[in-house]
Amino acid sequence: MDQFSEIRPYLDQEVEGVLEKLIGNPEVLRALMGLRYPKYLSRIPFIKSLVKYRLKSQSKSIKTVDEYQGVFKILMDGMIQETISNFSVSGVSDLDPGSSYLFISNHRDIALDAALLNVSLYESKHKTFNMAVGNNLMQEKWASDLMRLNKSFIIQRSGTKKEIYTGLSLASKFIQHTIFESNESVWIAQKQGRAKNGIDKTDPAVLKMIHLTERKTQPINKYFNSLKIVPVSISYEFDPNDCLKAIELSATEDHQHYQKEKNEDLNSIANGIKGQKGNVFINVAKPLNFSNEDDYEDTADQITKSIISMYKLQPTNYAAAEMLGIASEITPDFSNQEIQHAKELLEQRMIKLDAGARSKFLEQYANPVVQKHRLNQT
Repeated sequence: MDQFSEIRPYLDQEVEGVLEKLIGNPEVLRALMGLRYPKYLSRIPFIKSLVKYRLKSQSKSIKTVDEYQGVFKILMDGMIQETISNFSVSGVSDLDPGSSYLFISNHRDIALDAALLNVSLYESKHKTFNMAVGNNLMQEKWASDLMRLNKSFIIQRSGTKKEIYTGLSLASKFIQHTIFESNESVWIAQKQGRAKNGIDKTDPAVLKMIHLTERKTQPINKYFNSLKIVPVSISYEFDPNDCLKAIELSATEDHQHYQKEKNEDLNSIANGIKGQKGNVFINVAKPLNFSNEDDYEDTADQITKSIISMYKLQPTNYAAAEMLGIASEITPDFSNQEIQHAKELLEQRMIKLDAGARSKFLEQYANPVVQKHRLNQT
């Protein structure tokens, strides 16, 4: 019996059947058309039939997960070329292609944080990893299918306490199985949900979940050392969802009820893919080593410090800090003209926001400067 069948990525022998169902789903066609084509094209007669025909034609060459990821790689290359000014990755060459790792990353974009790192590993002849995704993103079965085709596995984050605990236990077992038995790597965000305020902080609860399956047999440091935890830090010059995040944060701070719209997370994924991101940097650390005295909080703190220390500050970060009057002893790697230009671009992006949302908008760009400043003071 396959104990992971409900949460694991799809297997090679399942790919054809899943793709066939997806191509026949009108919701998938609408979503892909909204992502790939301008709105006016949706009004062209028979456009859906043409898109469906093209998908069927392309899917004939996809029989395995690797082949699916090869097609996904082509799409990612196009996205990088069209929406990223400069994409830089460092640290991957220090990892052993034959080893498995547990990548723990800061989290800014629902889909791209993991996808961009996976593309970099793929190009460097490393095996791609399995990505942890919360079931809050899986309101639609077809969305779950698309992610599981791309080596995502599901973590239960909603339901009764018993359902959540059972789901977390299963995810913990899957992580252990993937790394030690399948010799494949795993990617997971350092906290549940994106850091919408720009503050990157590892949640000890994530580490407790990972350790859940071995908590009675292995001490914290021994187990996490065996997992070979690799911190990952990603920074975007511009966040395509910055205004949406600011509006949500402002409403929450004002004690207003913020109700997510249907498919809001999926729309955020589309915004992240289509939106201009400027320069994007990923820095990958070497595996951390934990001591006997380290508890969950100590372990989380070490991961957080590694991520912050590697974080590549951009002109938009310094510009937002200055606009908020935040003092920092960090010397920018950019000229005054570059930072001034970044200020002008930020002003343009938040032109439709009210005062409360403007403040939250700037904070999400400025907080990485604040975090790095505080780290330098310790």
